[in-house]
Amino acid sequence: MKVYTAIYGPANAVERTAALREMGVSGVFTFEGPHDVFAPLTLASTVGDMDLLTNVAIAFPRNPIHLAHQANDLQLLSSGRFTLGLGTQIRPQIEKRFGVEFGRPTARMGELVAAVRAIFDCWNTGTRLDFRGEYYRHTLMTPTFNPGPNPFGPPPIFVGALGPRMTRTAAEVADGLLVMPFNSARYLRERVLPAVWEGLAVGGRDPRTFTILPEVIVAVGDTDEEQAAADAATRKLLGFYGSTPAYRPVLELHGWGDLQTDLNALSKRGRWQDMARLIDDDILETIAARGKPAQVAADIRDRVGGISDRVCFYQPYAPSDRTMGELVGYLTGDR
Repeated sequence: MKVYTAIYGPANAVERTAALREMGVSGVFTFEGPHDVFAPLTLASTVGDMDLLTNVAIAFPRNPIHLAHQANDLQLLSSGRFTLGLGTQIRPQIEKRFGVEFGRPTARMGELVAAVRAIFDCWNTGTRLDFRGEYYRHTLMTPTFNPGPNPFGPPPIFVGALGPRMTRTAAEVADGLLVMPFNSARYLRERVLPAVWEGLAVGGRDPRTFTILPEVIVAVGDTDEEQAAADAATRKLLGFYGSTPAYRPVLELHGWGDLQTDLNALSKRGRWQDMARLIDDDILETIAARGKPAQVAADIRDRVGGISDRVCFYQPYAPSDRTMGELVGYLTGDR
């Protein structure tokens, strides 16, 4: 199994990527947090033999031309090991933080992927750029701004999703699906997979050409102290995620729908510690893979077995490199 995990910011991107490579990690990803999502991967591309992934770059505040240039350059720098992962974020973040329109996100995402593909096609095959959609229009590409064919081909485009509509859209138009981390083994199989098959059918696509890349929240510890720290950080993360209406379906599937209402009310009052206390052991161990490295590895295999040969770790608490290396070893077959 291939294991991907996050790097955080540009300051130590090269050193951390090299260390993860030594642990047996196959690739690194970035997300839209306090740092730019592309810059750390530019630095990480110098390490070599590591897959690179944005997980995810927020799509709507960016223009398809910007995304195409950034993705094309990273594909070049990484010798063909880059994947452009795109996501929508939630309405308040898009409208209030980025200051752009959010309406009809599934339709907009489908068109954005098509626009980026049209730009890639123009650069790689010489096809005239003539993309005219409802949200995006690209009809000019003069030689000055055309990088020409990428020797490694255009990078694949993955879309991050969890709900059925965006999951269907990802399966219909993208090269892969990034399953967002607030999920469970049951939700993955009962909700995500059916939406994937529907999208593939609508798009008339071969399932063998589509990649499902699950992300799993990992609370791993090799000592009681490390496990306690991992559990505490994970409860905070699950409380934060659970307060968001977009993630209510995961809780409802397990009979915890009212928890979302309670968490949301607490979040509006800034009672973050109280939110974490509502995450009991049953919720923690259903949504996160928790325990010692061998136990977490077995849980991950049970979750994604038969679905994917890759997994992304989401770690709200950074375990020791020894613990991390042990977990990776169980999953990659090195232990």
